[in-house]
Amino acid sequence: MKKLIVFSLFAIGLLSAAAIRQNDKYFEILKNLDIFATMYKEVNANYVDDLNPNALMRTGIDAMLGSLDPYTVYYSEDQIEDVRTENTGQFGGIGAVIGERDGGKVVVVLPNEGYPAQKAGLKRGDEIIAINGIDVKNDYDKASLYLRGQSSSSINLKVLRPGEGPLDFKVDFERIELPNVPYSGMVDAKVGYIKLTGFREDASKEVKNALRELKKEGAEKIILDLRDNGGGLLNEAVNISNIFIDKGQLVVTTKGKLEEMNATYNALNAATDTEIPLAVLINSSSASASEIVAGVMQDYDRGILVGRKSYGKGLVQRTLPLSYNSQMKVTIAKYYTPSGRCIQAIDYSSRNPDGSVGKIADSLKTAFRTENGRPVYDGGGIDPDVQVERPRLSPVAIGLLKEDLIFKFANQYSGTVPQIQNAQSFELPEKLYLDFKKWVSDKTFSYSSPLQTKIDELKVAAERYGETDKIGQALKQLEAALSRDVQSDMEKSKEEIKYLIKEEFAMRQHLERGQIEASFSFDNDLKRAIQLLNNPIEYNKILSGR
Repeated sequence: MKKLIVFSLFAIGLLSAAAIRQNDKYFEILKNLDIFATMYKEVNANYVDDLNPNALMRTGIDAMLGSLDPYTVYYSEDQIEDVRTENTGQFGGIGAVIGERDGGKVVVVLPNEGYPAQKAGLKRGDEIIAINGIDVKNDYDKASLYLRGQSSSSINLKVLRPGEGPLDFKVDFERIELPNVPYSGMVDAKVGYIKLTGFREDASKEVKNALRELKKEGAEKIILDLRDNGGGLLNEAVNISNIFIDKGQLVVTTKGKLEEMNATYNALNAATDTEIPLAVLINSSSASASEIVAGVMQDYDRGILVGRKSYGKGLVQRTLPLSYNSQMKVTIAKYYTPSGRCIQAIDYSSRNPDGSVGKIADSLKTAFRTENGRPVYDGGGIDPDVQVERPRLSPVAIGLLKEDLIFKFANQYSGTVPQIQNAQSFELPEKLYLDFKKWVSDKTFSYSSPLQTKIDELKVAAERYGETDKIGQALKQLEAALSRDVQSDMEKSKEEIKYLIKEEFAMRQHLERGQIEASFSFDNDLKRAIQLLNNPIEYNKILSGR
């Protein structure tokens, strides 16, 4: 009896201590809110210059949330439409990517296939100079305001097209629904390819439909491309995983501070195909939902991952309503793949003394096992099963792209390119490459080699330590040896420049589909995936861990 009384008193003591701590926490919150409100009022009343109260408060909100992680953010009422577009991929517009090119010109970068801009006749490279009679030349911000509107209305555009002069177009506004799968097709006789760029609503339906169509076309193996896919809806990641794994299998768990944030997500439906050989492409921009799908395929040894380590975003967000029609997206949990690993690469909860955050140390990483017993690790993104070195363009190719010279060349030479029937197999005519070399010969653009960068660093160091006299002559000789010869450098980088020109013209004739298909011949990740899928012995050896 005495033991029971002592235990009861001990339990009451613990509850009382917890209540006191909770009350102290609420007191601290109320105290600091009072201090902040008082300070905000006094600054607005006494500061020497006039202040914008909304801007001042927004700075405070952003700084406060920024001390947590990059994904906990505040949306004011006027940002809600952009948030809705981000989450749903739907908006009212003309169906084209518009950008700034060539010194601020407002240019049609890419019309979306099947949408009003393409139907009206707008083409890549068209410069928009007026909208409904309002001058928007070299004013991208103004143009962007007029290029979205209510469905069933329309706008009048005046554009400059090289070689044709000013042209007028009437373009309808339409509800634009960005596809999650902008492309799917066969990359060889037996390998099908699915490009997934988002995890918005219906992403899993699009992937499933693409898979079924490819199998009808003869696909016996599949490549799922998650490169540069920053993620999206968690339930779509679960449903896409479910396409390739059995009903009832664990996909992901979430664990947060609040009990209600802890959840387990299993595959709910019958799989579409659990046997077809699968390669998943990932890179450093594959994040969040992409990492869930990649992690599931790896943990169950359902497919091989090809490319580079993923981003490492293992955090889950939820959007919460606030007053005055504003919203906040807040990090509520971390997610864990079926093997139990969390792939979050940054530890935001443990900051350095200077306030910065660092990568999770290798010594703190834990090994987990896939279904076949292969080791996989937490705390740093998803490692591919087969590493492919990141492609690097030559300095001269980078210089050509930075100055938009290939884009400008295509504006002038589009009419000289033969009709491209198949962008995947299209070979750029040698004459067109020679025409480009001749065209670019009198153009000014800058580029430097990595060696030149090192020489520049050495010159700075020599000046700092007063050693310029000693090595100045040697540096001049090195620079002379590295002096640029544009025509010679272009010839050394001929194949990649020909690819970039090919991609440009394929995009102009076949839009995004042409751009993607043209890239196949220069895509080392894709080539390696095809090679592995077409070699069952190597494919199975990787998955077995032997």
